Amino acid sequence: MKTRTVKFRNDDGDSLTGLLDLPAGRPRAWALFAHCFTCTKNAKAAVNIARVLADHGYAVMRFDFTGLGQSEGDFAETNFSSNVADLLAAVRYLGEEHESPRLLVGHSLGGTAVLQAAAELETVQAVATIGSPADPEHVARLFAGERERIEEEGEAEVDLGGRPFRIRKQLLDDLGRHDLPESVGELRRPLLILHSPVDTVVDVENATLLFTHALHPKSFVSLDQADHLMSDEADSRYAGRVLAAWAGKYLGIDRPVLRLGADPGESVSRTGASGFRSDVSLSGHTLIADEPEDYGGTNLGPTPYDLLSGALATCTSMTIRMYADHKKLPVDSVTVSVRHDKIHAKDCEDCEQRDGRIDRFERELKIDGDLTDEQLERITEIADRCPVHRTLHGDIHVQTRLRR
Repeated sequence: MKTRTVKFRNDDGDSLTGLLDLPAGRPRAWALFAHCFTCTKNAKAAVNIARVLADHGYAVMRFDFTGLGQSEGDFAETNFSSNVADLLAAVRYLGEEHESPRLLVGHSLGGTAVLQAAAELETVQAVATIGSPADPEHVARLFAGERERIEEEGEAEVDLGGRPFRIRKQLLDDLGRHDLPESVGELRRPLLILHSPVDTVVDVENATLLFTHALHPKSFVSLDQADHLMSDEADSRYAGRVLAAWAGKYLGIDRPVLRLGADPGESVSRTGASGFRSDVSLSGHTLIADEPEDYGGTNLGPTPYDLLSGALATCTSMTIRMYADHKKLPVDSVTVSVRHDKIHAKDCEDCEQRDGRIDRFERELKIDGDLTDEQLERITEIADRCPVHRTLHGDIHVQTRLRR
């Protein structure tokens, strides 16, 4: 995946800054992501969702609304209508410089804005919202304590998420002008609504209202246990995967199952033109491997050593299960955890090698069942008999050839 900075102008002439998250190959479709109220294009949810979509072949543009992040303009002069106008300007830019977006995605008020903007965009074929209000005026509740002063004095500085923002009366007036449920009813595009039932900023009843007014095809997915900003990375990555699969159906780009290696016992890994992210097929079963962001990866999957540790953990649990069944032991479950690191050989008391660094796998067993101490001790010994364990301790020869 590649990320590129772009700039374009809105209707007022302000320069807005965006980022293009591009897939390794030719984009299968273009998407536009709108961030939440007072957030930026670099919000954790925006970054993770865009990267997951890019991993699935989408080119995604995320940008800062006027007066936020790296975009020019005065935030105090903006409102819901100007956000919609910024979205339309972003769509025009993509259409002129790349390809018009067929998918619109918005988080929180950004989702409310894409619902409003989609009605004016013929190229858009699917729309998705994440934790979005059913009414733009819902945002005014964020500064309800200062609303009276804003009404009387025309403006006030309010604290939103620990940052000060100047809010003017024109924003309140504009929020009250829009009838979003009516717009949703006239959307006539496939709509996906993602919302957490425990969202304390925009409660899930907003999703119910949007879903009720929307026409089919419409879908709802619960982001169970996620907070409004999806601060847990797992939640935003899950949302990204759901989005990619759902949109693929309506954009006609359903992703086929990757089968790089169809033969039993064959493992195949394919890495693109850049980055570490790799498609992996293990006897036809597929997954993604990657490296952490600290090492230059995108953290979309386990590392090669994670896979190796997983092989040892899985083989160990299977071996213990087989032994327990054979001996008719009352083993309810077997949990094996393995950690890998590299240590100095001199720190390993049981190792023959005394110089340099060696690989160390720390394995921990948890056996649930009504077992005696003697039975548990024997099971611990059996763990060393797992085939992967023996392979790691045996002589290994890797033969490499070039396929042309």
